[in-house]
Amino acid sequence: MQAVSFIAVNSDYYPNMPVNMGRPTDRKRTAFGERLVSAREQAGLSQRDLAEKLGITQRALSWWEREPVSLKPEQLVALTMALKITSDALLGIDAPKKRGSGPTGKARRIFEAVSKLPRHQQEKIVDVVETLVAGHSNANSR
Repeated sequence: MQAVSFIAVNSDYYPNMPVNMGRPTDRKRTAFGERLVSAREQAGLSQRDLAEKLGITQRALSWWEREPVSLKPEQLVALTMALKITSDALLGIDAPKKRGSGPTGKARRIFEAVSKLPRHQQEKIVDVVETLVAGHSNANSR
């Protein structure tokens, strides 16, 4: 006679373990892996769902989320398309800081005040500023 093992998944023996889940890993994710998991979860996809969209195995995707990997460009494009994010976001590249439009600090406050003056006074101030800037540009070009 042969012995048969049977484990009831919904039994009290595994009360907190979800069905169809492997054992959790002790390894810490890479920074890329953290961003990938976060993007996948924000998209509402399981590893299996995303793997199917990418045409890879769930095991391969799990590897990408845990280990340092070198993806092919087409894999990166497929990931960004499936997750609906930019490659910069997935790679952790911060967007360059946009430069403010116009002067900063004291000059900005003065020009904001100037913009509230009547049009003919604004024109006089602009003429003076343009003359000063042109004079400065000419002095530097010599």
